[in-house]
Amino acid sequence: MLFKRSLIHELATNLMGALLVLIGIVCAQRLTYLVGLAASGKIPSNTIDFMLGFSLLKFLPLLLSFGIFLSALLTLSRWHRDSEMVVWFSSGLSNLDLIRPVLTFALPVVAIIALLSFFVSPWATKKGEEFLNQIKSRDELSTISSGVFKESSNGDRIFFIESFSDFGESANNIFVQSMQHNRLGIVVAKQGSRVTEANGDTFIVMKNGRRYEGEPNTSEYSITEFETYSIRLEPHETIHPPLITQAVSTAELLQNSNLKNNAEIQWRIGVPISALILVLMAIILSFVNPRSGRSTALLMALPIYAIYSNMLSIMQAMVGQGKINPLIGLWPAHLVFASLTVYLFYRSIFLLPLIPKLKFSKSP
Repeated sequence: MLFKRSLIHELATNLMGALLVLIGIVCAQRLTYLVGLAASGKIPSNTIDFMLGFSLLKFLPLLLSFGIFLSALLTLSRWHRDSEMVVWFSSGLSNLDLIRPVLTFALPVVAIIALLSFFVSPWATKKGEEFLNQIKSRDELSTISSGVFKESSNGDRIFFIESFSDFGESANNIFVQSMQHNRLGIVVAKQGSRVTEANGDTFIVMKNGRRYEGEPNTSEYSITEFETYSIRLEPHETIHPPLITQAVSTAELLQNSNLKNNAEIQWRIGVPISALILVLMAIILSFVNPRSGRSTALLMALPIYAIYSNMLSIMQAMVGQGKINPLIGLWPAHLVFASLTVYLFYRSIFLLPLIPKLKFSKSP
């Protein structure tokens, strides 16, 4: 009993450590991507944290699946390396007896993975898509980041704002370039603010500035100083594109049966199943040579998980394209790894003890 409690405690500790590392890697990758979008003016900088949160919830089932596999592999490989498994085997127990305590820890985690895969991940994907569409539907001024040139959607204006006030109600050092009727117009102002009229029209009202207007490649330009100058911001139509399959709820997928929906359902079912199979496989894969390095388990985990995940992705695409019957679905990939796991257990219990040990004669 003490042995099992120690095993479950170390599994939980390693799972938390592995999950934190995986979340850090995903956050770093997504943050780099989102910062690039914000730097180019495609999304406001103050929306990065929301987009990052939705992305993390979307990938959390896969992270937790790989984390629990890595946790079991690291824990049991350390026990083999430190000869703690010798105590287990000397008590008359085998690898089969490890299944129960490992599943005691793994089954609640697999249930959480299923919950995330069926409900949380589609919700996060949907909210992320809706949030991105709302950003695209904002007017031109809402998507401007301070210190970045921003081109309007129709390409006839370029905005630049050096800084915003603390509450974003006003802007300082504004630059607007426009091209209308083959005439170039440039407006610069020290201050400005956005004003919404009763009819819903939005204007950027600039104060204490100048307007330069003329034809390009000529010296005919007019300069006008103003105290107040308003530019109407073109409204954007609200965008409601069809949701991607990953953003559709599980209930809607079951109600509207088609090839893509069936493939997505198979994927959501496959994530917790693959996590359970990989945890059982980790019991056998954890055996390492005591002289090997500590990274041996990690080097085994990465290609195995990558092959399994890629097989599921390829078969999901084939189901969505109608190349595989939905009744077959992703089950061949699960069957391959489940059969491999059963064979490894059989080999470790029945075949390895029958292999005679080599005897080396002493040199004269």
